[in-house]
Amino acid sequence: MSHFERKPLRYYWQVEILDGPGKPFSWLRLWRRVRRNRPAHFLFWFRLAEYLSDTKSRMLKSFAKGINNKLIQKHGIEIMLGARIAEGLHLSHMQGVVIFRNVQIGKNFTVRQNTTIGTDFKSEEIVMIGDNVDVGANSCIIGSGLRIGDNVKIGAMSFVNKSIPNDHVYITEKRARLLPLADSLVSLSKHGA
Repeated sequence: MSHFERKPLRYYWQVEILDGPGKPFSWLRLWRRVRRNRPAHFLFWFRLAEYLSDTKSRMLKSFAKGINNKLIQKHGIEIMLGARIAEGLHLSHMQGVVIFRNVQIGKNFTVRQNTTIGTDFKSEEIVMIGDNVDVGANSCIIGSGLRIGDNVKIGAMSFVNKSIPNDHVYITEKRARLLPLADSLVSLSKHGA
């Protein structure tokens, strides 16, 4: 897990919207992608808000909060300003993603719909997520001082409240039961439901 280092704003747009640092930067191509592509639209404005919120100007910080609030309304994604996310953020199926401000995330992070990443407010320790982490849909990563290593895959519908070492797959096992309706009603009546 590497120490977080803020890069220039244009670099994030190049990596996340314009297909990587190997191609020449083009404002026209960037604007076209932002207008036609929902993830590109979100990433453009989120990275701008993130950049403005790191300045010392109260006016620019206020402007950043306004941008972030509009993004929450438009896209249903709430990544709080103050969260540190390295380049390569990928949002699959953009809906219902919540990332708290006390989270630090490495490069090439993929997150899917209805996922929450944050703290349980038991301490001031931040949640640290390494490079090349992929989080499945409907997952919840909650705790204080959690460390998710590099190259970790978290399965859909997982609940993570413990640290995960590098190069692992994490799943929460689920158990399903199928009961005939008559047996279900008898079971419910015995338990006073």
